[in-house]
Amino acid sequence: MQAGLTLVTILSGAFIFVSDLIRCLPLRMKLGLITVSSYQGTKPTTAHIVQQLNTDVTGRHVLLVDDILDTGGTLRLVRSHLERARPKSIRTCVLLRKPSKVPPDVSADFVGFDIDDLFVVGYGLDFNDHYRNLPDIAVLREEVYRG
Repeated sequence: MQAGLTLVTILSGAFIFVSDLIRCLPLRMKLGLITVSSYQGTKPTTAHIVQQLNTDVTGRHVLLVDDILDTGGTLRLVRSHLERARPKSIRTCVLLRKPSKVPPDVSADFVGFDIDDLFVVGYGLDFNDHYRNLPDIAVLREEVYRG
């Protein structure tokens, strides 16, 4: 029996990206969702799982989809969590990557764009749960978050 594909989306930031991505993939697939918190304001914090994965990935090929790769904490945490479920394979896909911040032990198999070390919002990315609805990705002005 052939192993199927499951896209595991890290919520909430990657939900718009993955909705566009899956419409471009002419494959049968399942969609898994996991919620992770890794920021407080504009500062990265220790990533932790807020809501567990909603589907079984045992024996399946997994494409782990996230919005942004910077410190690597979120991908490291979720990948470790998925490995315990014994999928057939795990590959990672991120919309944005900050090469200057990514640690050497974390990588993405597929990257949409590399960006400078700036705080960005829009297209699902947020600042304190605001700006996710912006149709484009924009740099958050410092006066917005410094108040």
